Amino acid sequence: MAQAHKLDCESVSDTCRFIIQSENEEEAVELAQKHMKEVHGQEYTEDELQNEHMQVV
Repeated sequence: MAQAHKLDCESVSDTCRFIIQSENEEEAVELAQKHMKEVHGQEYTEDELQNEHMQVV
């Protein structure tokens, strides 16, 4: 079974219900970076997202 990469803003925010889940790590990181910048006004590197905000499920 393939692992999925997941960003779940709902788990850390009362106001954001955004969730990304993809088996493609590159796609998940790209979508997470876009969301964090456009919605939350924060820029994250790939490493920061993977180490601090994304889960492997």
